Amino acid sequence: MNATDRTPADLLGSALAADPGRPLVTFYDDATGERVELSVATFANWVAKTANLLQDELSVEPGDRVALLLPAHWQTAVWLLACASVGVVADVSGDARAADVVVSGPDRLEEARVCSGARIAMALRPLGGRFPQAPEGFADYAVEVPGQGDRFVPYAPVDPEEPALIVAGREFSGAEVVERARAEATALGLTGPGSRILSGLPYDTWEGLHAGLYGPLATGGSVVLCRHLEQAGDGVLDKRVESERVTTIAHGAAGH
Repeated sequence: MNATDRTPADLLGSALAADPGRPLVTFYDDATGERVELSVATFANWVAKTANLLQDELSVEPGDRVALLLPAHWQTAVWLLACASVGVVADVSGDARAADVVVSGPDRLEEARVCSGARIAMALRPLGGRFPQAPEGFADYAVEVPGQGDRFVPYAPVDPEEPALIVAGREFSGAEVVERARAEATALGLTGPGSRILSGLPYDTWEGLHAGLYGPLATGGSVVLCRHLEQAGDGVLDKRVESERVTTIAHGAAGH
């Protein structure tokens, strides 16, 4: 990856320049049987559309706070990189009252209603499907995002030293996310391009975000992100490790 990258959005830009066709995020939901594979190019396209939604439709500005009430999911990964692209703070499982925008999965809508700003609902259905009817007081992400532009340019350059992420009460600048992701990658077995990590860790800790997104992104690797892994049958994990050519497993992944 490019040594000059200072923000998570920079990491994605370098990945796109290096090999747009390679897998970046492969997502499994063992409660629904869903499998989705996103190449770097496809993932970056979702990020661009979501960043345009934030910047143009929701009028967020650098420094604003977006509460992400979402599980470990490929669409959550998209939101994290979209926030980084605009320069807003992604507050993972943060207080919706303190947020300028809240993005909620279907099981946390009541918690999200206290946000006085824009409210986005995520159905988290296979293939990015929409709600049959948007929850009252929310815009449906799957309705709003397809019409957004495929390229994103921030109105103001993103400052890598400004706050970019809050998780488990800890605030990180964009530069800190990149530096820590690189520094801790080897301990996870992420040794560079070709590394493929399987993670069933939730996204509400740094460890889960690192294994499930930032570490692979910082090293030119990829992630097999598993939700509801505890519902997988006997032998499923071993078969998945083999079929997905997994090279390392995040500690504790099999227990979630």
